[in-house]
Amino acid sequence: MTDTRKENSYRSILRGTSAFGGVQLFQILVNLLRGKFVAIFLGPAGMGISALLASATATIQQFSSLGLNLAIVREVATNKDDPHALSTAMSVGRRLIYATAIVGALVCLLFAAPLSRLTFGSDEYTLWFAALSLMLFFGIAGAGQLSMLQGLHAVRRLSLSSLVGALAGLCIGVPLYWLLGVKGIVPAMIVLALTTYIFYTISLRQTVGQALPRTRFAWRSHSPLVKRLIALGLVLMASNLIGSLASYIVVTYVRHASDVTTVGLYQGANSLTNQYIGMVFSAMALDFFPRLSAAAADNSKVRTIVNRQTEIVALICTPLVIALILSAPLVIRLLLDSRFLDSVPLMRWMGFGILFRALMFPLGYISFAKDDKRLYFCLEGLLGNTLSLIFSITLFHFFGLIGLGIAIAVDASVSLAIYYFVNSRRYSFRYSRRSLRLMLYALILGGTVFGFSFIGNAAVAYTLMSLTLAVSAAYGFVALRRLLREEQ
Repeated sequence: MTDTRKENSYRSILRGTSAFGGVQLFQILVNLLRGKFVAIFLGPAGMGISALLASATATIQQFSSLGLNLAIVREVATNKDDPHALSTAMSVGRRLIYATAIVGALVCLLFAAPLSRLTFGSDEYTLWFAALSLMLFFGIAGAGQLSMLQGLHAVRRLSLSSLVGALAGLCIGVPLYWLLGVKGIVPAMIVLALTTYIFYTISLRQTVGQALPRTRFAWRSHSPLVKRLIALGLVLMASNLIGSLASYIVVTYVRHASDVTTVGLYQGANSLTNQYIGMVFSAMALDFFPRLSAAAADNSKVRTIVNRQTEIVALICTPLVIALILSAPLVIRLLLDSRFLDSVPLMRWMGFGILFRALMFPLGYISFAKDDKRLYFCLEGLLGNTLSLIFSITLFHFFGLIGLGIAIAVDASVSLAIYYFVNSRRYSFRYSRRSLRLMLYALILGGTVFGFSFIGNAAVAYTLMSLTLAVSAAYGFVALRRLLREEQ
């Protein structure tokens, strides 16, 4: 049996977040390095081909996987203290994963010619898409193995396998670009998916070992679990698709109301902001959601876990958001181009909005962890995306490009209030005094730095922002140490 009190301690939360955060950072660096080699060995045309192939296969994978990964995380995490139930969950989950992997591969193989015409306007890349069916099989299967490791909360093995898989993909993929040029793109994509799948599979076997009893699959007895996993997965997939549709409507509206340049400025700032803070969100989700799912039946435990996660989020994300607001011009110059400097105010509004989104983040998982599909879909799929769409279009109409950043901040703040109200009524959730105090600290400091960015004297503005960053980083460090000491 797992010591849940220890697992949900501040120390465990920090350990899990830092471990997964390190993995996310390493993978981002590997992707940047791989992108650099792609640019060198393949040139702009090769990068374009690679991007189109990756986008097309990612879409197929999203549909084929049926949103099962997060559903499997929840099922495994919920039953990890019961060997028989865990064995059943993993056995059924594994079969569903491989079934969706086969479906994804077959779709890519059978529709290779239409995919080539749709993506490239000719049949030239038909064989390439046919070969990528292998990549899709291993990619979907590998993501499924990852979900089981995540559900088991195997932090060390999960981190190690992710690091090794990413590094192996880089070391094997780059020589293929060098040797084969553009023709090396497909083999490199297959190798990356295969190596990741292998390392996740080995890690899962090492984690489980021989401890679990064998479960023989029987449709009659296991069909309720199959239906539950698919139903939960489809809700997640539907929410993601609505989100993608909302984003598409926004950029299409901006294009018609303004021009392509405005769309480019928005997409550039949005991409950088999401990559920056998304690393933290992904790390927290990998650690937080399995712990929350394991305790979902107990509202008191849920309250403790969410409050502790909120406190950690406030202390970690505040200096990160301040750093983003402070360094926005430098980040844009380094990672984009000086032509994108007009998006600096937009990026700063996005950064301030992300602070609200970060504080909302722990609340957003409660309904999904509790298998409350209808509420999750209404909040995440319908309400969240509808508000985002309305605020984005309305505020862009009145304020132009910067209105899109204002929309993110307004949407996140309104959503935070709604999420809290709904979770408090539905699950009797309440913020602790400490959580409220740290949330207030985060918003005051983030808002102060955001206000400093409007000061006309650049020297004064950057000095004040830098000093506030130093204060927030120091306070965060001291506060985290205090939490750990109190816990001991």
